[in-house]
Amino acid sequence: MRTERFHMERDELNIGDEVDINEGILPMAYYYTIIPALAMSGNYTTRERIKSRHGKVVGKEEHNSTFYIYVEFDE
Repeated sequence: MRTERFHMERDELNIGDEVDINEGILPMAYYYTIIPALAMSGNYTTRERIKSRHGKVVGKEEHNSTFYIYVEFDE
């Protein structure tokens, strides 16, 4: 199992929700968006890419007016 952190502006996901992600490509990195644009990851190198495209929300934190969610992937 692999757990990754995503940044979310609005409180729309909860622990236990099943999510799908979409991979975006930058010149030197990759990033991931929870479909439909609910949350976004940081940048990842080629070695760190997420192979799975489906995961489950396992954690959630609130910092001021933003949220961080933790998604577990079967890798």
